[in-house]
Amino acid sequence: VQLQASGGGLVQAGGSLRLSCAASGRTFGMYGMGWFRQAPGKEREFVAAIWRSGGNTLYVDSVKGRFTISRDSAKNTVYLQMNSLKPEDTAIYYCAGSSAVRITTREDTYNFWGQGTLVTVSS
Repeated sequence: VQLQASGGGLVQAGGSLRLSCAASGRTFGMYGMGWFRQAPGKEREFVAAIWRSGGNTLYVDSVKGRFTISRDSAKNTVYLQMNSLKPEDTAIYYCAGSSAVRITTREDTYNFWGQGTLVTVSS
């Protein structure tokens, strides 16, 4: 499976962006999907995940209530809607897919990764 992330850009604090991650292959529905981010000078961190059928989601505390992850199986795409953006959300955002049975935040449980898309939030 190959992943193509898009939708990053420059936005003012309080604004919104929607990231997209398009997946190739017919087995998209078999994988859990996650978003991670890496801010300058920091380690990559988990942001959000949505598992297989889409009924199970998980968020890091810092984005709860502001970000929403969703997936469209017909389009083989997972989205990350980001509202009320803050300067500390500035990072390169990566989408990733996992064959794990249960939803997971661990990077080493994700089997394939897309290229990053840069999100910059100005104050």
